[in-house]
Amino acid sequence: MPKISTKGLKMPSSPIRKLQPFAVKAKEAGKNIYYLNIGQPDIKTPQKALEAIKSADLEVLAYSPSQGYDSYLTKLVEYYKSNDIELTKDEIIVTTGGSEALSFVIGSITDFGDELIIPEPFYANYNGFATASGVTVKTVTSSIDSNFSLPPISEFEANITEKTKAILLCNPGNPTGYLYTESEINAIADLALKHDLFVIADEVYREFTYDGSKHYSIMNIERLQNHAVMVDSVSKRFSMCGARIGCLVSKNKDVMNTAMKFAQARLSPPTLAQIASEAALDVDQNYYAEVNKEYNKRRNILVEGLQQIEGAKVGVPKGAFYCVVELPVDNTEDFAQWLLEEFDDNGETVMVAPAAGFYSSPNKGLKQIRIAYVLEENALRRAVEIIKKAVETYNAK
Repeated sequence: MPKISTKGLKMPSSPIRKLQPFAVKAKEAGKNIYYLNIGQPDIKTPQKALEAIKSADLEVLAYSPSQGYDSYLTKLVEYYKSNDIELTKDEIIVTTGGSEALSFVIGSITDFGDELIIPEPFYANYNGFATASGVTVKTVTSSIDSNFSLPPISEFEANITEKTKAILLCNPGNPTGYLYTESEINAIADLALKHDLFVIADEVYREFTYDGSKHYSIMNIERLQNHAVMVDSVSKRFSMCGARIGCLVSKNKDVMNTAMKFAQARLSPPTLAQIASEAALDVDQNYYAEVNKEYNKRRNILVEGLQQIEGAKVGVPKGAFYCVVELPVDNTEDFAQWLLEEFDDNGETVMVAPAAGFYSSPNKGLKQIRIAYVLEENALRRAVEIIKKAVETYNAK
C-alpha cells in the first residue's frame, strides 16, 4: 500500500475539534451541550454584509484579482488608517482567511528546516502551518502565574539559531486572551532588529480589548517596517468566520512580491465573501463598541464564575474572547472526554478544549482548558455552573 508522507503523519490534530465525535454521540444520547471549545461567535453578522451578498448584481460569479478587489483594498486602507496604521493598497494582499495569510508568509520567508519562535501556549494551527512547510517551532513558555505575559526576552534570544527566521505573536492572544503591552512589543522589535528576524503578528482580535487597555500593532513601529508582517481577518471582528476572508500586510516589498506568487498560484480569494467584507467595513463605529462591551461582560461573568471553583487558577483575559483556566484535575484531556461521555447535570454538559494542544512542549498545560466565551450571558453562567459541578464529581469518583 502507498505510504502517507512523513509531513502528513507529523501534522497535528486540532485540540479544538478532535473531541467532536464524542460530542456527536453525547448529542445523539439526548444531552444538551454548551460549546465552549471553539471561537465561533454568536454575535450577529452585520446586516450590511448580508445585504451586500443578497443584492450583488452578478451575472457571472467570476474570479477576483489575486490581490483582492481594488474597492475592498481601498476600504481596508481606510480601516487601518482609523486604527492609526498607515498603509497603501500594494502593502495588502487579501487572503482566504487569516490562515492562508499565515501560510503565505511562512512560505515566503522560510525554507525547509528553518525555525520560528513562538511564545506558548499558542493557537494550535500555527504548529500545523509550520509542519506543512517543514518548519520547526521553538517555544518560549509563558505562565498562568503571570497571566501569560511575555516571557523574558533572554529566553527568546537563547532559542535563536542560524535557522531562526521569525518570531510569531498573536496579539491579543488565542488561547490566553493576553494583550501585549507597547513595551513588550517594542522589546520583541528590538530583538528582531538585533538578529535580523521577521516579526509576524496575528492581530485578528485587535478590537477586543478590556480594562481600558489599547491594542498596539507591530505596524506602528517605524523602525520595524522591513521586518514586520501582519496577519488579519474579518472572521471574529464581524462574526464572519464562514466568509474566509483575511489579509496579509507588510511594508517589505520583497515579502509582498513573494507572497503575491502564492496568491496567484491559488488564483483568487472568494468573490462573494469580499463583497460582504467590504460592506462590513461600513458599520457604524458604535458596532465595535457594542461588541466589545458584550464580550467584556461575558469575560467578567466567566472569570468570576471560574474563580468560584475550589483549586482553580484563572488567567484573566485582557483581550480576544478566550480564557485559559487551570483546573484541579490530573488531565483535562480525560476530563473533557469524560464530560461528553459520562457526565451530565440535568441532561446538560459542556465541551471544552484541553489546553495541552496549545503547547508545543511535551507535558505542558495538562491541567488547563481553553474556554471561548462566545455564548450569551445565561448560557455562559449555566456552562460555568456545570463545569464546577463536573470538577467536584470527577474528583469524587
